[in-house]
Amino acid sequence: MLQIHAIESMPFAENSYIVWRTGQREAFVIDPGFEPELILDFLKAKSLVVVGIVNTHGHVDHIAGNAALKEAFPEAPILIGEHEAEFLTDAQVNMSAKYGVAVVSPPADRLVKDGETITVAGIALDVREIPGHSPGHVVYVIHEMNPKWVLGGDVLFEGSVGRTDFPGGSFTTLKAGIEAKLWPLPNDTRIFPGHGSSTTIGIEKQTNPYVGLESED
Repeated sequence: MLQIHAIESMPFAENSYIVWRTGQREAFVIDPGFEPELILDFLKAKSLVVVGIVNTHGHVDHIAGNAALKEAFPEAPILIGEHEAEFLTDAQVNMSAKYGVAVVSPPADRLVKDGETITVAGIALDVREIPGHSPGHVVYVIHEMNPKWVLGGDVLFEGSVGRTDFPGGSFTTLKAGIEAKLWPLPNDTRIFPGHGSSTTIGIEKQTNPYVGLESED
């Protein structure tokens, strides 16, 4: 059994996730946000050790806590999609400079590619690149859980999708990626998104007003 704990970081109400195996101390963190101290406090309370800092994409609200996590756990590699590496180290690209606070992350230790399977904290993650919100956004599918889990970042939300008006964004591309790489998953697959509540593939396929099946009618 795997455990997952969400921590919402302000000011963008961004979801970071801590994932670990029951009875084990090793964990990985998905998308550390602007309040990494909340993550660190939880890790300390649970006696967890971070062995991976895993980013879905490089927008500032999803990488702002990378540096603090890396400082606390220097052996933990930072992972991000192969087409998002520049976002980590360039405040203009990750859009933090736009908000008047230049935020950068340590560089990636590993770039992940669409279609590969990586293992972090003993947990296998299937990498699927779904651009459209950002040029190289990836999601991570955990198949060992029943139902399956998707660590989805800003691709698909409960009743919505990630914004596509940022540089490099495209609604057409995002929709095509969701249809090709998420819709084939079982309907009970649970999505843990970068903002808002968790949802399922089946619910979004049927009811999402932007990309659901009914949206094409």
